Amino acid sequence: MFGITVVAILMTLYEWQKMNKNQKKEKRAFVTLTIAGWLLAVLLVIFPDMPGPTHLMDVIFKPLGKLLEK
Repeated sequence: MFGITVVAILMTLYEWQKMNKNQKKEKRAFVTLTIAGWLLAVLLVIFPDMPGPTHLMDVIFKPLGKLLEK
């Protein structure tokens, strides 16, 4: 987890310097996506058997697929 955090911080520091001061929406989007990626990476380290996004799609669309087969 420490390595993931260090990489996220270094990536943020590197990219932040390249952004202009008036790019507020881009900075917010960058921070949001970086935090989401960091959180997902940490969760995958803690819970390696965690189901992925495809499992969620199966849960949502499997009943629809069964309905269309009839």
